Amino acid sequence: MSNPRDVVVLVGSLRKESYNRKLAKALIALAPAQLKLEIVEIGELQLYNQDLDEKPPQTWSAFRDRVRRADAVLFVTPEYNRSVPAPLKNAIDVGSRPYGSSVWDGKPGGVISASPGAVGGFGANHHLRQSLVFLNIPVLQQPEVYIAGVNKLLDEQGGIANESTRDFLSKYLAAFAGWIERTATR
Repeated sequence: MSNPRDVVVLVGSLRKESYNRKLAKALIALAPAQLKLEIVEIGELQLYNQDLDEKPPQTWSAFRDRVRRADAVLFVTPEYNRSVPAPLKNAIDVGSRPYGSSVWDGKPGGVISASPGAVGGFGANHHLRQSLVFLNIPVLQQPEVYIAGVNKLLDEQGGIANESTRDFLSKYLAAFAGWIERTATR
């Protein structure tokens, strides 16, 4: 493939030093040549309000345009109260509206959840997948990625200190690249 696939990475946590943001940056460094991963910020998106659909805020328009141009989307999220963080849900809602104009429709996706806890964001991962089914985002099913103890897996330079985790995530990204090739509509 001559041009790498453009993958928007949405990080569920807004915290500058969030483990999921660090993990997303490490994934960018691990990505195979056929993928170009880019974090797209979601923290400045106004809360979705249907009253604004006629004249959407500039941040909504820019976000929608960026996601629309992407070949795929990768969600990297922590778990908040057995679900996804509010900013990530808001980004999903902003991208799905107005009705009939969803930027998500048919776009290949992947989900990675990470947490300092023992279950690695399992609840958020599966809750997010429910929304993605409705939005017609074909999500890579295997391998599933739940990174437990993420706070102990990242080194001081932002890389993944644990070799087996690094290998696993490299294999995931290779599988994700193949998934994009099989499911991308353009």
